[in-house]
Amino acid sequence: MIRCLRLLLVLGLAVSGHCWGSDHLDTPAVIEDPRTDIGDMFAWTSPDHKQLNLVMTIVGHSFSSKVAYVFHIDSGKKIGATTATTDIVCRFASASEADCVVGKDADHAHGDASGSGGLQGVQHRFRVFAGPRDDPFFNNVLGTRAAYAVASKALKGPAVGCPSFDATTSAAILDQWRHTNGGPATNLLAGWTPSAIVISIDVGLVNEGGSLLAVWGATVGKDRQIDRAGRPLTGNALLGLFGPEDAAFVLKDEYNAATPSSSARFIPEIEKGVAIYDSFDGHCGNSVLGYRAMATLLADDRLWVNSASGVCTQLLAVELANMAGRKELKNDCGGRTPNYDSVNVYRSLLVDGTYTSVDDGVHRDDHVHSTTEFPFLAGPAPK
Repeated sequence: MIRCLRLLLVLGLAVSGHCWGSDHLDTPAVIEDPRTDIGDMFAWTSPDHKQLNLVMTIVGHSFSSKVAYVFHIDSGKKIGATTATTDIVCRFASASEADCVVGKDADHAHGDASGSGGLQGVQHRFRVFAGPRDDPFFNNVLGTRAAYAVASKALKGPAVGCPSFDATTSAAILDQWRHTNGGPATNLLAGWTPSAIVISIDVGLVNEGGSLLAVWGATVGKDRQIDRAGRPLTGNALLGLFGPEDAAFVLKDEYNAATPSSSARFIPEIEKGVAIYDSFDGHCGNSVLGYRAMATLLADDRLWVNSASGVCTQLLAVELANMAGRKELKNDCGGRTPNYDSVNVYRSLLVDGTYTSVDDGVHRDDHVHSTTEFPFLAGPAPK
């Protein structure tokens, strides 16, 4: 959120509205120290599916010595039914000194992880990079704000269920989403350089429960979990949508402190957001899965990866193959690579169950990122 606020201030825009990043709109409790604020999580397999690749971007430009940066990898044979967990915990004594431990010390790495080759674990079963990289997240933030403004004005009061927008309003919502200030869409976050923790780890270290992996990340302080993230957008886009900002902040603070196993209490609120999203095309009832089922899935907020596959093309592929019967995705690893057009896919599935109906006009980052060459993310722009 810090970077969104800075950009909005530079552009002379009010900052009381939402920034609508992936996880870049956070609460005052999180953004007090941007080194604790997770921007995005990415997880995907190598082409030979022997490695699980993980990325956690941090909104701040450095890491805190008072915070543990944790990758949680749950594993199982069925979606939603994991039976084992492996944690990768990274701490930083200084900007260049990383200490990362896999599980109960199945492997660990200590030293300078800021070189492009990263730092190899002593057992040679994982590699870690930690340092500034280009942010792979892309989003037409201003177009999203404009689309929400059209919807909010048309509501003329609190949203209840799936609002009934007429064809003209729906067309205006979707049109605003495709433009920036009435012109071609632009990525407001282009050129931002966060800190990133990048890990490539042997799948055999994280798949004890089965080949389906559920990934989520957290920043943990001395006495509490500060932030968490899995899939893009859920916490920011669906909690407190069109509601009072103070109430939304309370919800998000509670959500950040929760875990997948303690997130069921957020299902009713996320369900409200799913229902509102379903209305944006002017038709109700055509969102993927159904409001309660989708809210239940999203409240869990873990990135699901099929580690038996090395073909990764689609956000939510594992979920859609197993829960929505989309057979074409059965052999897709799912997860999220740095190059997925995740925002448009996520929103489209909520609106009408397709992959392309909501288009914010931005389909790639301003830098080229790799899915095969460590540390995957493009380097920061020269100063």
